[in-house]
Amino acid sequence: MNLREQLQLWSDQLRAIANDGLHWSSDNPYHRQRFERVRRIAAELFAAQDEREPETIERIFSADLSHVAPYPGGDAAIINAAGEMLLIQRKDDQLWAMPGGLLEVGETPAEGTCREAWEETGIAVAPVALVGVYDSRRCDSRTTAQLYQFVFLCRPVESAPQPVVTNETLAVGWFAEDKLPPLSPGHTLRIPDAFRFWRSATPKTVFV
Repeated sequence: MNLREQLQLWSDQLRAIANDGLHWSSDNPYHRQRFERVRRIAAELFAAQDEREPETIERIFSADLSHVAPYPGGDAAIINAAGEMLLIQRKDDQLWAMPGGLLEVGETPAEGTCREAWEETGIAVAPVALVGVYDSRRCDSRTTAQLYQFVFLCRPVESAPQPVVTNETLAVGWFAEDKLPPLSPGHTLRIPDAFRFWRSATPKTVFV
């Protein structure tokens, strides 16, 4: 675990303590002040490895006082017969990534991943295998919340799929492993893992 990941983890842990404390001490103003200070320290720690100011991070933290726990998400590693992976250019950081996002209530990880792939590329896919499960705090992701990300190797349902740019992306395209565009943080680990899984005769699921 590098320093960035350690700061994120400490921030998550302090924020969890603060939220639980604020929930159970609603009738004690002195305890609330202490837990609000803990939340402020959590924001300062997170901001130390982020481009945003502590005040911005604290506003994000203050808007969600629920129990702090990782969010589940899914990424679709869609690789065609030519060995090219379908990637999207994200709107938030203008970098490239596998299509994916947070899972919704009632979905399995595979179902949610396929839905996200269709929403972001216009291509219907089917899951083939689980490449890995990744803790966002351990793979250089810059998300404010901790994520558990399921990466599935997927195949297009149609024989010659034509991806489209949607309202969630800036661009979309197929890329060979040796000609990848600038990748969004976190995907720099997951995308090579997906290619290795796809190439292997005896692939093993990764847990990070």
